[in-house]
Amino acid sequence: MRVSHKTIGRMTGAVGLALLLAVTAASAQQPPQRFRVRGTVEAVDGSLLTVKARDGSTVKVKLADNASVRGVVKFPLADIKVGNYIGVAGMPQPDGSQKALEVHVFPEAMRGTGEGHTPYDLQPNSTMTNAGVETVVAGANGEELTLKYKDGEKKIIVPPGTPVVTYVPGDRAELKPGAKVVIFNATKAEDGTLLAGTINIGRDIDPPM
Repeated sequence: MRVSHKTIGRMTGAVGLALLLAVTAASAQQPPQRFRVRGTVEAVDGSLLTVKARDGSTVKVKLADNASVRGVVKFPLADIKVGNYIGVAGMPQPDGSQKALEVHVFPEAMRGTGEGHTPYDLQPNSTMTNAGVETVVAGANGEELTLKYKDGEKKIIVPPGTPVVTYVPGDRAELKPGAKVVIFNATKAEDGTLLAGTINIGRDIDPPM
């Protein structure tokens, strides 16, 4: 059976359209890229912040209308108890444990935030473990914590002097030049600015994040 050029053209067009729709659907399913910003506020213009990032770059960040502002404050290591939900940025050790670089004690309302053990970008090869505290033991090299999350558990060594912080409600009035801030999960707008739904501000401490 001979197939006419017109039929072939229709078939080719249909295949092309199907491929285009498939690519468009795949693109629509791609989650937006997320960005972290760590630095110092240089200027404030309404909801638009100019932030000098730790790497020396200057970043424009626009806060969402309903953006939440959290203060980052010191927390006594000795006050960490079994049952607390915490996050630990750490470095893997040869014995499988994690040496803490920083510890975040989450308020109860933030329980479950980012639960698990994942790579982190604080330092090369660093990790983040967000989990509940199962045990707390005083060790020779510092506090030893066992953190348990849904897929496993990690032993954490917290050396003396490790920054330990928690979160308290903040206010936009704290966003002024000189404020030390950390922003997670920002997305990029078409004009190149970053859009932020949450911002963390250090109070008498650089947020160790």
